[in-house]
Amino acid sequence: MPSASLVARSINLLPQVVATPTTPDLLGESVEASLTVKDLDTSVAWYRDVLGFAVDRRHERAGKGIAVSLRAGAVRILFGQDDGAKGLDRVKGEGFSLQITTRQDADVIAARIKAHGVTLDTEPVDMPWGARIFRLRDPDGLRLTVSSTGQPQ
Repeated sequence: MPSASLVARSINLLPQVVATPTTPDLLGESVEASLTVKDLDTSVAWYRDVLGFAVDRRHERAGKGIAVSLRAGAVRILFGQDDGAKGLDRVKGEGFSLQITTRQDADVIAARIKAHGVTLDTEPVDMPWGARIFRLRDPDGLRLTVSSTGQPQ
């Protein structure tokens, strides 16, 4: 007597695998973030001094700072000053996080961040796919993950 799987195949009851295109419609090169922050100077100082970003450009309107572009290697973030129109106390970054991938040692970066008095959400941990990651939050509560590929630069 044939097995159930053999019978199912012989009468074509098993699902068929359908080939799909392997090339996506969008072939992006990078993604940059533009975020609204409660206090522009505080956020810029934190990303510069704690994470190690560099100020790329300051944006002004009528002599007043309205945004700052920061960079860290190929990573680019634009921070804009919240104008308060939707309430300065509104939660920012809810349901959103950024991952910064680097070849640098995650433990060294985490130690430097902690030396600035920042509490990590998670300590560095090895992931099953080979990366070493840790998580933290910025002054506005935005979730960040730093992921090290472990391959020296």
